[in-house]
Amino acid sequence: MTQPIIQFDHISKIYGTGNTEVRALSDVSLTVQSGEYCAIMGPSGSGKSTAMNVIGCLDRPTAGRYCLDGVDVSLLDDRALAHIRNQKIGFVFQQFHLLPQLTALENVMLPMVYAGVPYPERHDRATAALTRVGLDNRLSNKPAQLSGGQQQRVAIARAIVNQPVLLLADEPTGALDSHTTQDVMAIFAELNASGITVVMVTHEAEVARLTRRVVWFRDGEVVHDHLAPEDIGQMAFTA
Repeated sequence: MTQPIIQFDHISKIYGTGNTEVRALSDVSLTVQSGEYCAIMGPSGSGKSTAMNVIGCLDRPTAGRYCLDGVDVSLLDDRALAHIRNQKIGFVFQQFHLLPQLTALENVMLPMVYAGVPYPERHDRATAALTRVGLDNRLSNKPAQLSGGQQQRVAIARAIVNQPVLLLADEPTGALDSHTTQDVMAIFAELNASGITVVMVTHEAEVARLTRRVVWFRDGEVVHDHLAPEDIGQMAFTA
């Protein structure tokens, strides 16, 4: 049996103290196995974004234990957390966060600069990643010369170029039209089929239905951890 990629054991996240205390996550236990394709959903303020930040090692829990691919990241210092983010996690956001002065190829090469990968290998791996998302003819284009969908493809290529075990996507189709959304989701499906674990936060039922498992948050707690995508509609009446 493979070890989980994500293992939350009684995770809580509290902001503020006393009368200003906000419990963003409350005693959450959650497991995501290697190779899964999950959507995290829930109403505004449900804790789904906080959960994503903890999963991505962008925020630390107040209490509980979090293991990422067998590593107890709860015990790591900031430098070690930055290293594990770079090596094990690829991030895709609603806003593409591409550097406007760099070409598509240069944007995708950036994570490998921080990882200390030599230039020839950086060039080859970035080219391969852009080819994988269908942009082999756009290597020299800067973000302003690309459509929104193409920019998101560059962002996905950048996310996978270090060969992460986990791809985290936060509202990755929020800035895209419906046709481009389908194209981008097809890329996520292909990446998942190749073995990459994919977890995305989304408020779009149409997007979540293209995944294979839905985790539903409400009031900082997981109320369904294995909701079938086809059953999302009923949650509108319980959220």
